Amino acid sequence: MKRVVISLALLLPFVVAGFAQQTAPAPPKPADQTSPPSRPADQKPSPTPQELTDLDVVKITTNLVQIDAVVVDKNGKPVTDLRPDEVEMLEDGKPQKILNFTYVNVQPPPAKSTPKKPSDNPIPEPPRPIRPEQMNRTIALVVDDLGLSFDSAYFLRRALRKFVDELMQPNDLVAIIRTAGGIGALQQFTNDKRLLYAAIEKVKWYPSGRGGISAFSPIGRPEATKPPESTPDADLEQFREEIFSVGTLGALNYVVRGLRELPGRKSVILFSDGFRIFSRSDPTGSVRILQALRVLTDIANRASVIINTVDARGLQYLGLTASDSTSRLSAQELADQLSERRMGFWDSQEGLDYLAAQTGGLAIRNTNDLSVGVRRIMEDQLGYYLIGYRPDESTFERDGGRTKFHHLSLKINRPSKYDIRMRSGFLGVTDENLKRPRETPQQQLVAALVSPFSASGVHLRLTSMFANDSKVGSVMRSFLHVRASDLTFVKDSDGSHKAVFDIIAITFGDNGTVVGQFSYTQTLRVTDSAFERTLKNGFSYNMMLPIKKPGAYQLRTALRDSMSAKVGSASQFIEVPDIKRDRLLTSGLVLSGMLLDRYTKALDSAATAPSGEGVINDWHPTANTAVRQFGTQMALLYGLVIYNAKIDKASHKPQLKLQARVFRNGELMFTGNEIPFAAGDQPDQRRLIANGAIQLGTGMAPGEYVLQVLVTDLLRDDKSRIASQWTDFEVIK
Repeated sequence: MKRVVISLALLLPFVVAGFAQQTAPAPPKPADQTSPPSRPADQKPSPTPQELTDLDVVKITTNLVQIDAVVVDKNGKPVTDLRPDEVEMLEDGKPQKILNFTYVNVQPPPAKSTPKKPSDNPIPEPPRPIRPEQMNRTIALVVDDLGLSFDSAYFLRRALRKFVDELMQPNDLVAIIRTAGGIGALQQFTNDKRLLYAAIEKVKWYPSGRGGISAFSPIGRPEATKPPESTPDADLEQFREEIFSVGTLGALNYVVRGLRELPGRKSVILFSDGFRIFSRSDPTGSVRILQALRVLTDIANRASVIINTVDARGLQYLGLTASDSTSRLSAQELADQLSERRMGFWDSQEGLDYLAAQTGGLAIRNTNDLSVGVRRIMEDQLGYYLIGYRPDESTFERDGGRTKFHHLSLKINRPSKYDIRMRSGFLGVTDENLKRPRETPQQQLVAALVSPFSASGVHLRLTSMFANDSKVGSVMRSFLHVRASDLTFVKDSDGSHKAVFDIIAITFGDNGTVVGQFSYTQTLRVTDSAFERTLKNGFSYNMMLPIKKPGAYQLRTALRDSMSAKVGSASQFIEVPDIKRDRLLTSGLVLSGMLLDRYTKALDSAATAPSGEGVINDWHPTANTAVRQFGTQMALLYGLVIYNAKIDKASHKPQLKLQARVFRNGELMFTGNEIPFAAGDQPDQRRLIANGAIQLGTGMAPGEYVLQVLVTDLLRDDKSRIASQWTDFEVIK
């Protein structure tokens, strides 16, 4: 990846003409909320989302062992009214004195409207940004394409779409992660359904994995029959299956470690065709897989991650099928192969069952409607009990130099029968003793770079967008803003202020491959006169990467301050369309700001406003594309490039209309007028530069907003008649 600092004028010169200035009004007052359901007088209120950000679900210390548990009745309904005197916590079969007992309700508030399925409506609404205190659930949908059959992949894509359509709530953070995708497949957790649908389309059969065309090979077909267990080929096949199974668990391990940094109880749903824990022919291989499972479950338990599993094969008929060829088999051979099919199928489900049971999750199997199983998992996550007790000194004693594993169980002293799902136990090591030794600077950077979540030791703000140039072709343009006050500056002998930091950036393609990267150590020197201004406003990097092929790309970047060892990271997903197809497209939005009096004078004089960074008023230099912070009484200027507009044969001009919309908290609060686009004498009519402005009035409350620009081609009558582009921005005082 080339590191280049270039003017925005190369992408989009701003011309303040052709658009009427429009004023965005103050947002409407929020509607009254419905009253919360009543609760028993002796039941403590559930923690609020803000309180949950500071709530450790699982703790293992010398003073406290705290575990979460889900209790449901015989009908599968959650039990929420248990009292501390009605439960008994057992460690290795010995009763423990319960110190705290709380029920945490994480059921999302009633939605204002029923979730809508994707339709042919050409005007999509932009996603609503989620603040930390608004976050409801964190869900990782992990697709084991290392072990997925061709048939399973088709049905799984349908189930994933149904989850996004119907089960995903506005305040959920969701990621779709493929075990064969490498670290590039770990997109940022998002509530943007557009990104999730793009990730679902990448779920495909992995021919080199351990999954075949169907759930099992046909009987009697020489090309599909497995080699006898005593041959070298059988040993190779067995080793190959074990390697892919361990690879699946390793990918899960990686996801769980990333989830560890998020607060509260997290959910992983693993979709897989299963894997064997025990091998009848190779006990050594079984040890490898079982050890990987034990490590994974201990990490998941300490990270408060529940792993649910779904057998993507659904309900399978294990008898003879039309694809089987039995003409050359004796009765005994046929019986043996049918028995092997059944045992192999059940053995592969055993790994999924074990993984879910050890972490307190659900194992869904033998259902052809995978979405029903996913719905059951989500209903199981609506609440849980936090139960804490003080462990004995012997809990953390070593037995012959080895760490002991302590089994946990919960008894309910009520006459009815209940189903209890909780973590099976823990290793007798405190969380403090498990902390890893201090990492090297390079390890810190790499850890931040590959994590699915952003590190915030140094605050970074990343903006990436698509653009296309007639000579360069498609590019991904990125703007990285660094909060300078998070860095450590030292005064140099010449009176300047110096900060040293390491920065790394990698761009991944949709299959996890690296398409561009750079890393270097930067020394930033700031004169004494500019130091305070730099601390206040920060600084930005501009980066450009040519993109040869259309598709989904992801830029990940991390920065480490050398003096304080604080690390920041950021990641953004971008879809690069195929501009050669005859579809109406737009580039990303470029933003800048001007004080209203300056903007009015520019309009009155019909003067051309400075381009790019030059438009930014000194009054607030963070009113730009990188930071997107604008004050009231400012004009927010936006620009974009329109690609593939139809040209009228008579006038030789396009017939386009542009419209701006502003959202806040997912609600549409401002819709501008549809304004005809005046192309003027632009030389490249396949790449038309458009721009506009919105007045940010004094009535706009400070906070996060989303600007969406719609472009309508009046000469088109196909689905690409309307193209839209959006970006978030912040209004400040």
